[in-house]
Amino acid sequence: MNSGTFRHFAAETQRTRRNILLRFAKEHGSKRTVTLRREHIVALVNGKSAKRFAGRNFLKTMRVLMTFAIENGALRENPTAGVKNLSGKTDGYATWSEEHIAMFRAHHPVGSRERLALELLLCTAQRRSDVVKMGRQHLRKTKDGTLIDVRQQKTGTSLAIPVHPDLHEALDAMPTDNMTFLTTHQGRGFSAAGFTNWFRDACKAAGLQKGFSAHGLRKAACRRLAEAGCSANVIAAISGHKSLDEIELYTRAADQVRMAREGMAALVRQNANTR
Repeated sequence: MNSGTFRHFAAETQRTRRNILLRFAKEHGSKRTVTLRREHIVALVNGKSAKRFAGRNFLKTMRVLMTFAIENGALRENPTAGVKNLSGKTDGYATWSEEHIAMFRAHHPVGSRERLALELLLCTAQRRSDVVKMGRQHLRKTKDGTLIDVRQQKTGTSLAIPVHPDLHEALDAMPTDNMTFLTTHQGRGFSAAGFTNWFRDACKAAGLQKGFSAHGLRKAACRRLAEAGCSANVIAAISGHKSLDEIELYTRAADQVRMAREGMAALVRQNANTR
């Protein structure tokens, strides 16, 4: 954890991997490194397959750890080589639909911290780790409207995002005396993990089923942009995605629905003309 490789990771990645490493050390730290085999890694990954992303994150962390061991002479061969993530492919975090967004808004009105959190996530398409750091010092007025400047913690990408009217309304209804838009009851800024727990409770209070999260709103923002006819590159200009693969899923789905509606409308018109 003191290596340059580990320190290069984003803070949230460090937190996740530190927890995995400490747990691994507690459970297996008394064993000799050279006795670790590929079949052991496979069994450990399989043992975490019941939890979403757990197997994937464990395997990623083990790959880094084993590479470190080889570089420092503790291993000759990498036992993670060729091991696939056997936890099963999932669709990831649930994407919020318009119905879910409406449910949350109905329960948490403008003027509440919960509503501001939703609008920040939905109207900027940013990760929770970036949203919790946003404050009025990041707002910038231009002749074309207000922008919010973001430097993504995970990627280091700098973005300037136009402030949506829904977000403007939510911001105008909140106090202006804090360094961050979102604060705890004690008036302090949220940590990413603390925000996740708090926002999960807000979702539960609004009647949303388990599984809806802050990251699901980032996906919903991309979905909305795709449905509005935006290209993958335009969406990435807001979300900051480095890879367009995930975004292209949304644009393809939106294009499919749009073209299917156009095709069905043409068929209806043709049938009407025939009659």
